[in-house]
Amino acid sequence: MGHERMRRKQKVPQFAVCGKHLTTGPAAPTAVSVAANVRWWRSIPTLSTALVVAVVSGLVHAGFPEGGAMAGATATEPRSAPRAAPKERAYHGALPPSVVDMREQILAAVHSGNIAELKGAIEWNEIKPDFGAKANDDPIAYWKRMSSDGQGREILAVLGNLLALPPARLAIGRDAENTTVYVWPYLAELPPDGLRPGEEVDLYRLMTPAAAKAMREAKKWSWWRIAIGADGTWHTFRKYD
Repeated sequence: MGHERMRRKQKVPQFAVCGKHLTTGPAAPTAVSVAANVRWWRSIPTLSTALVVAVVSGLVHAGFPEGGAMAGATATEPRSAPRAAPKERAYHGALPPSVVDMREQILAAVHSGNIAELKGAIEWNEIKPDFGAKANDDPIAYWKRMSSDGQGREILAVLGNLLALPPARLAIGRDAENTTVYVWPYLAELPPDGLRPGEEVDLYRLMTPAAAKAMREAKKWSWWRIAIGADGTWHTFRKYD
């Protein structure tokens, strides 16, 4: 039985490549099959070269997504110029440490309910802040007189509401090394008649609708404004007419 199995003709596995059968195994291929395989393999470089040329040509003429051109390729259309950064309407970044310190001193007086507590912030400056012609001699006494409660708490409320909003950041300082000044509220540096809906909401947090309407019609800021320099100097706190 063993000899009979060995005498049986061995099956030679057949492999198809692009429709051509290649034979492997101990069985010797015929001359016709060898010639056919040789002719097919010789055609591969030609087919491969044609295929590569077609693919590359298709990629070049198809174009690339914006900003994705291959190195060395020539752009068919010029790139548009970069857009200018929009003008900053309100500053939401971190404040300089000295500005934070001054703001906290003012807010400490606000939370105390005693307007006399503002003396510490006022005297921190080498030069007294500008509180307006009527208030510069004795700002504490002036603020008490103009407050409806007679104790200056209305002014403290104004300070607290202003400092609760983001500031505007301006480069208007006199010191060449410290030109940045932070102004509360940021609305004071915007045209009152050109506010966005969210900015109008902030405006109503500061004043009555009647006062806001009058200011929009006048097209100028006519409310309180605070300015603190980047070095912590309290420059101004006054109401503008």
